[in-house]
Amino acid sequence: MTLDHLVIGAGPAGLQLGALLEADGRRDYLVVERADAAGSFFARYPRHRRLISINKPRTGSDDPELNLRFDWNSLLSDDPDLRFTRYTDRYFPDADVMVQYLADFAERTKVRVRYGAPVWRVSRRGDLFDVRVGDDVLTARSVVVATGVSRLHRPAIPGFELVEGYDTMPVDPDDFLDQRVLVIGKGNSGFETADALMETTTLIHLAGPDSVRLAWRTHYVGHLRAVNNNFLDTYQLKSANAVLDGTIERIERDDDGLAVTFRFARADETRVLHYDRVLACTGFAFDPGVFDESCRPALAIGGRFPAQTDEWESVDVPGLFFAGTLSQQRDFKHSTNGFVHGFRYATRALHHILERRYADEPWPSRPVAATPAAIAAAVVERVNRSSALWQQFGVLADVVAVAGDTARYHEEVPVAYHARVGLGPDGHDDDTFVVTLEYGPDHDKVDPFDIGVARIAQDQPGVAHDAAYLHPVVRHHRHGQLVATHHLAENLENRWDRPDAHVAPLEGFVAGALAGR
Repeated sequence: MTLDHLVIGAGPAGLQLGALLEADGRRDYLVVERADAAGSFFARYPRHRRLISINKPRTGSDDPELNLRFDWNSLLSDDPDLRFTRYTDRYFPDADVMVQYLADFAERTKVRVRYGAPVWRVSRRGDLFDVRVGDDVLTARSVVVATGVSRLHRPAIPGFELVEGYDTMPVDPDDFLDQRVLVIGKGNSGFETADALMETTTLIHLAGPDSVRLAWRTHYVGHLRAVNNNFLDTYQLKSANAVLDGTIERIERDDDGLAVTFRFARADETRVLHYDRVLACTGFAFDPGVFDESCRPALAIGGRFPAQTDEWESVDVPGLFFAGTLSQQRDFKHSTNGFVHGFRYATRALHHILERRYADEPWPSRPVAATPAAIAAAVVERVNRSSALWQQFGVLADVVAVAGDTARYHEEVPVAYHARVGLGPDGHDDDTFVVTLEYGPDHDKVDPFDIGVARIAQDQPGVAHDAAYLHPVVRHHRHGQLVATHHLAENLENRWDRPDAHVAPLEGFVAGALAGR
């Protein structure tokens, strides 16, 4: 039997896609997982067991869609018992809770998963894929890789074999008692490690070629989070620890321990620094080893991710798709496809893309009256509730398509995908209104705590286009070409429904667009 879709990996993305396919009930699919249980990544990582994805059970609202804005761990399901917020009250949960949640999600949604099924080889034969799984060979029309970044990234540093990796280093602080420690890597795993070891070490240095970027300033949740940045106090308040900007040229063993030759980025200086231990927190990368020459995907971002189209498909292997953390190649360090609260929506969009590609199914939509008032009301209702647009800012959009005297409202469409192919049966519709939530173009250059630069008045539509904070943007396209753009004014409570400040200006924008047809 030829499967419609073979999904590799039973982590959050693989289970999310499997649950969508199972609920749809029209396709032959299978999820294969090398481990004996779902979510095996979270059984090991993060090493110090605290997730940095927020969990907020108490929001003051009983709207399940709105509440997903503050629940970064749940997968998408109609079952209210499958909300992660029912598993723990911890704002930053323990990773073991995620392991249990994923096991329950797989069981309750009845996803077809084969556990203990390692993939040894993927090859392409005409329009089909042959995948060796355990002792079997499975054939599928499409393969979706949802394995995550499954191997550690190892920089090409001479002497790197002397380093202890994030996967094997001890996590008991007493193992580092009175030792000098260098941590390579200035991301969350590096700071997580440094925070855990501060009480027992004599000093810790964190090193890397790039400056530290703080998530509260960039709005990219993969940059350093406040929950991990206690170490910065000890550096800036001169308490023995330090953050080093520069490159490690080599690591050697000598009579004083490990000698690290370091070239500083802020000064034309190279020094040899000595440590008892060196730990590598240098991130993860995609492992392409199972793909033979017939379907080995091109790589991007220093070989760490597969290169993908706007359909999350390999740029050079038709029918090979990627879901979950791997899909962040499309919005790397910009939006949220590297995290559950982002890629759960990208995975739902991928499901619609697969249906459109392989079964000629249109993107789901609902009718809306083709009047400025009705279109504006539908847009305002969605931007005030949608979690997908909130999390996937600038990446996913709602699209209102107008043809003649009819209109259709489509939810959660990849912006780049719509721009390229449109949603109509023959491509682009006559008129579309593409609705996103976006930060201002220079938002990462604005200090959000400096009131002197917060010049944009709340709820003032005349200056909305200068807003730095998250706000709705509506773009009018005619036959696929951008015609005009409208920004809805910032609002402190993220409620864009004031009649004078939000609704009336949007109605006027839509009316002007439709009048020019």
